[in-house]
Amino acid sequence: METSTAPSQNGRRGRLACVGLGMTLGSHLAPLARSHIEQADVVFAALSDGIVEMWLQRMHPDVRSLQPYYREGKSRMRTYRQWVEVMMAEVRAGKTVCGVFYGHPGVFAWSPHEAIRVARAEGYEAHMEPGISAEDCLYADLGIDPGRFGCQHFEASQLLLYERRIDPAGYLVLWQVGLVGDLSLKRFATGATHRQVLVDLLSRDYPLEHELIVYRCATLPIQRPQIRRLALRDLPHVPLAAEETVVLPPAIPLQPNLAMRERLQALGEHREQPLEDAVPTR
Repeated sequence: METSTAPSQNGRRGRLACVGLGMTLGSHLAPLARSHIEQADVVFAALSDGIVEMWLQRMHPDVRSLQPYYREGKSRMRTYRQWVEVMMAEVRAGKTVCGVFYGHPGVFAWSPHEAIRVARAEGYEAHMEPGISAEDCLYADLGIDPGRFGCQHFEASQLLLYERRIDPAGYLVLWQVGLVGDLSLKRFATGATHRQVLVDLLSRDYPLEHELIVYRCATLPIQRPQIRRLALRDLPHVPLAAEETVVLPPAIPLQPNLAMRERLQALGEHREQPLEDAVPTR
């Protein structure tokens, strides 16, 4: 329901766009995202690299960094709520606002979704423009097709705190493992003891010698993606940044569902196709 239909004191209606800058500097910026940045009155930036922020400042004269709102010992949720409020303050003042976020603004990003929700609830025009995410880079750099065996994605702490069902016949992608188990939302990293709790949980479905991949995509064109392979048992004992993602490849083969196959054959599928033929691909 619209609650703020009147224009601002300057007679203009504010609007909001949250756009994704992609992961690698310059090469991932889509034309529509660039247009939103260039046409904005003010640009707010939540980016992972100071060099990327400097590059963005060349595109617009009024780029305001959101990074200073972070502080050690301060809840990240409080920071994210402040991000929403500072963006909405400019929207309510009748300005065209663009929030620029690294990767995809809707992937593992609370503030863009919330800012758009608030803006629309108050009657303002709000739009999200997608970007290339770390997940997209992961598929390309690791050569993974999520449609081959299936792919589950979990935020690591959420996997610990809730009852979730893991399928070891598909890929398992765990995000923010470097922060796993931080219940306060005030820390920028947790340690080996927290990651050991995660390993204990995963060992219910994977042998401790199962190989996993620690991945970090490149953020600058001169960089290469970082790819480390290690055994599950060793995960607590290696350095791990919050930006790194953990991937567990399938541990067991896909198990045929004989009952479903029989039902499909009864519907007229007289010849059973191999999985590669039965699943549409391009």
